[in-house]
Amino acid sequence: MKFPLSLLKYFLTTDATLEQISDKLTDIGLEVESIEDKAASLKQFVVAEILEAERHPQADKLQVCKVKTLSGTLQIVCGAPNARAGIKVALANIGTIIPTNGMEIKKAAVRGVESQGMLCSAAELGLSNDSEGIIELPADAPIGQSIVDTLKLNDPILDIAITANRGDCMGVYGIARDLAAASLGALTTFPLPEPIGSAETYPIRIDDTDGCPAFVGRIIRGVKNGTSPDWLQHTLTAAGMRPISLLVDITNYVTLAYGRPSHVYDLNKLKGGIVVRRAVERETILALNDKTYTLTSRDCVIADDSGAIGIGGIMGGVSTSVDANTTDILLEIALFNPERIAKTGRALQIDSDARSRFERGVPANIRIADAHITNFILKMAGGTAGATTLAGAIPERNIAVAFSADAINALGGTNISEARMREILTNLGFIFDGSNVTVPGWRHDVSQPADLAEEVLRIVGLDAIPSTPLPKPTHIVRSTLTATQSRLATIRNTLAARGLHETYGWGFCSPAQAAQFGGQKPELELLNPISSELSVMRPNLLPHLLTAVTANAARGEKNLGLFEQGAVFADATPQGQRNIAAGLRSGLRAGALNWRDATMVDSFDAKGDLRAVLALAGLDINKVQVTRTTPNYYHPGRSGAVMLGKTVIGYFGELHPTLLAAYGIDFTVVAFEAMLDALPAPKTAKRKALSTSDYQAVTRDFAFVLDVAIPAAELIAAVTKAEKNLLQNVALFDVYQGKGVADGKKSLAITVTLQATDRTLTDVEIEIVSRSIVASVIKIGASLRT
Repeated sequence: MKFPLSLLKYFLTTDATLEQISDKLTDIGLEVESIEDKAASLKQFVVAEILEAERHPQADKLQVCKVKTLSGTLQIVCGAPNARAGIKVALANIGTIIPTNGMEIKKAAVRGVESQGMLCSAAELGLSNDSEGIIELPADAPIGQSIVDTLKLNDPILDIAITANRGDCMGVYGIARDLAAASLGALTTFPLPEPIGSAETYPIRIDDTDGCPAFVGRIIRGVKNGTSPDWLQHTLTAAGMRPISLLVDITNYVTLAYGRPSHVYDLNKLKGGIVVRRAVERETILALNDKTYTLTSRDCVIADDSGAIGIGGIMGGVSTSVDANTTDILLEIALFNPERIAKTGRALQIDSDARSRFERGVPANIRIADAHITNFILKMAGGTAGATTLAGAIPERNIAVAFSADAINALGGTNISEARMREILTNLGFIFDGSNVTVPGWRHDVSQPADLAEEVLRIVGLDAIPSTPLPKPTHIVRSTLTATQSRLATIRNTLAARGLHETYGWGFCSPAQAAQFGGQKPELELLNPISSELSVMRPNLLPHLLTAVTANAARGEKNLGLFEQGAVFADATPQGQRNIAAGLRSGLRAGALNWRDATMVDSFDAKGDLRAVLALAGLDINKVQVTRTTPNYYHPGRSGAVMLGKTVIGYFGELHPTLLAAYGIDFTVVAFEAMLDALPAPKTAKRKALSTSDYQAVTRDFAFVLDVAIPAAELIAAVTKAEKNLLQNVALFDVYQGKGVADGKKSLAITVTLQATDRTLTDVEIEIVSRSIVASVIKIGASLRT
């Protein structure tokens, strides 16, 4: 719901800033979605006067204008067709920013003629969509005055999201009431005199009491309908309502201000008495939005002898609408069934201000609303009020809710005094009667003690509620998964998180595939295979993964990452069945599609995947033995085996080109295998709490020259042994062979990270560690590169 700040301050006496009001509204549950403040963006634009306007010598559609400003006369080139001498205009001086496009006004030459500013249209200022000409300001506007003051734009517009339960805040008065309860100001109340006039009444009858429980009508004669005053038009326009005429604008203003829709009929256009009834099936009505609607018997209508003249609680009809000639009116204040209103509105697809309020529920005291609107009409449009006619019965809503300060504090986890609670609820309109609280008629969403707690807590502020940890459970149910089962699930999640897609393959393969991965044993052949291609128990997980790569490549997809976790078979004994996790990658790394970022996967990608699996068993791949002894289906120079003692716990690297050719694959594929049964048993000890250091880490780079036969892992292991406490990380970042390095040698560059948990390292300490690292590496036959 949109409304100007001036209307809120009409009901709320406060010194709070716009920012404070906005923050408080959001704090108490009335979320501010946006604030439109024209004054902030338009304060640099000033009033100026065009003294002369001559045709541009080089362009027929441009004019060279002499413009009078406070600082003197400026020359400005303008292309607006209405630019002429004698009018007041909006001037953007040099350095001004146009709010709609962010352009900064600079001194420039336009077709050879210097222009020292810009004359603006309403569209450029963001005031309307009119871009046909420059905006023309009132003739009495002072030169040099900000257009914010000239056009009265110094009234910010707030847009608030009102939830379905807060019908009371569909009027600005209700919003002001909430802010006053939150101690942001004082609520302003106004006297409400009973309109005194004639005793004339109008016949009204309700046949559809379910759709309309009560209807109050009042005749007002001798009104003068015309144009609304500027303040009223401004208020409605700011709220997104279109000013129409004085009488209609008054009803819309009351809708906006008090959340109370109403309607006025031209008395002289009515045919007979008013009847509130269900619509006749297929009955039609021409509504005020100039659209004809076909109604059904579920719709509630206001009718006279001519037929339907209004869709109850949604929109009036054209046939009885007020116009410039209206002198006598019938004022309608009614109650409608929210559920019926919602169904009719959805069926007819009408979104009106009345519907949005009746759906949420409006206050039941329609006599007060009648007095409000009647007084407004008499004050602004004149006339004499008749007596009210009440059809139906105003429903009584006397809801008493038990009040307990202790219960509210227990629900909210707060320690708010009872006096403060009573003050909040009283300011919100609740009435205390002993230990009970009577709910005001405009709060349809309050019916139980928990609702009272919600009211107190939202006004106090949720940020005032202390954070309290949940109590630790006294009994924790033991997991039904074993440690091994849990680790298998964690491995799947870890590999999926690394971008690999899990697959499920058959437990069988073809004899040819088995031969490629270590051969086949007669006892592993199936006696009754489902096909000749699935006649042997699989010795490895890679055959099915490679088959998937072949199938995807045939469809143009070569950038793949796949993995499977399952059993493989070495022989027919129980010990011959082993659990393996295997995966492969092909094509571009991480699916890069841009040629600038495209890098192909390599052995280190597979090593990283294996490292992630081993880390779940508490193993660091840099701290175990890595050899080149790999099966023949791996590339002999681009693969490795990870050993734990004499036991192989994993393989990684490029797959052999001959193997790939057998599957019709002509691009690089890297793979890894983790022997899950060979990994150490999952640790059941409690995980240590995360420990971090507040002190700065230091990095140092080293380059060592060593024999090409010495693996990088041996170098990293030597560096790791050099320092146990301060060394946090060791990483290889460069391998070099060539000019400057002797034949049979290679240069490995590493970076080490040093950090203490209790101090900042000194230069002396760093130097000592550096020397220790060099000394440790020299022991494996390497030397520091110079």
